[in-house]
Amino acid sequence: MDPVKVIEIKKSIFEDNEVDADNLRKELKTKGVFLLNLMSSPGSGKTTTLIQTINLLKEKLHIAVMEADIDSNVDAVKIKEATGIPSIQLHTGGMCHLDAEMTRQGLDNVDLEGLDLVILENVGNLVCPAEFDTGSCKNAMILSVPEGHDKPLKYPLMFSICDVVVINKMDVLPYFDFDLEKCKEYVHMRNPKAKVIPICAKTGEGVENFAGWLLQEVKNWKN
Repeated sequence: MDPVKVIEIKKSIFEDNEVDADNLRKELKTKGVFLLNLMSSPGSGKTTTLIQTINLLKEKLHIAVMEADIDSNVDAVKIKEATGIPSIQLHTGGMCHLDAEMTRQGLDNVDLEGLDLVILENVGNLVCPAEFDTGSCKNAMILSVPEGHDKPLKYPLMFSICDVVVINKMDVLPYFDFDLEKCKEYVHMRNPKAKVIPICAKTGEGVENFAGWLLQEVKNWKN
């Protein structure tokens, strides 16, 4: 398999990121391309969740992935090998987030013709990525059971901007002091409209619920 493309993206030179983000969304709407911004802390299972989700959706949607990291191309290679879909790596030059212009630089290196869905796997971090609108159509985040059910209290902005919260690693629930109902309560304290989906990316349990949500959002965006 051909090596993945690695893009060295640069910090946005525009001060008004919100304007850049709105403009990017309008362009994506015109092209009929849905952009999902997926966020989480490192080790929560973003890439494994993506692989499971993409394999459920790739016969229904044309999909590409942009993997953002400070360095390496490990995740982009993993996605490409496990799913066979186009995947590029974005190097952030040491920055812990992407903004709209940086996201655009990534999209400029993706062939959007005929695509339905582009998934941006943001840099692993519960703080910085939440502060910058990437121009995505929807925001999703993954919280893993070992991180604890109190994270919505500690990182309010992240949970307040997300349309869906995926709770991963449900298979280890018996071994951790994690209260699923409390977690849902805390998420809805921050964002009453957020959808909460428990899954186990390792086994695939519950991933079809996240895939179904994403498929419907893509259809809604195109109509």
